[in-house]
Amino acid sequence: MHLIVGLGNPGRDYAGNRHNIGFMALDEIARTHRASPWRARFHGDAAEVVIGFGKALLLKPLSFMNLSGGPVQEAARFYKIEPARIVVFHDELDLAPAKLRVKTGGGNAGHNGLRSITASIGNDYRRVRMGIGHPGDKALVHSYVLNDFGKEERPWVEDLCRASADKAALLVGGFDERFQSDVATIMQGKGWGEVKRVGEKGGD
Repeated sequence: MHLIVGLGNPGRDYAGNRHNIGFMALDEIARTHRASPWRARFHGDAAEVVIGFGKALLLKPLSFMNLSGGPVQEAARFYKIEPARIVVFHDELDLAPAKLRVKTGGGNAGHNGLRSITASIGNDYRRVRMGIGHPGDKALVHSYVLNDFGKEERPWVEDLCRASADKAALLVGGFDERFQSDVATIMQGKGWGEVKRVGEKGGD
């Protein structure tokens, strides 16, 4: 069994934030693969799903971003899921908008959700880094990630989440590089090869 986690902050006020793209990805995975209804478990919203030939638990921690590790640890312990079978979808400032990368371990780049998870279960889990771009000034990062995606950003966000859901069986199968490549191909095919970050010419 896999544990697939999406990071975000709970509540209507945060729903459209750039920091919540992990929640958005999980919602699309649940819809695409006809997961069970979401229910309150492990201090989060959880749903069971079959993706390809593998079972997975989808988990959206509702403990706020900087305490995400607790729910992940609780769910992993309950199902006896080792870190290599834990996949975390999260926003990534250091990737251009609409880009996606997969890696195991590595640094947390100041991401409070990843920092909390690493402190709880170690560093050997898999991350799906969903690029949101950088505002260009470190002082602007906090407000940038906690603001909603703009109108011109929403189409690529929806396409990235949909592509991730469509190819999720590759993640469950352990084909991370193929997943990354296939998602990139889909995004390029939809015209999202180069997306300007907010504030650049051509952005919103």
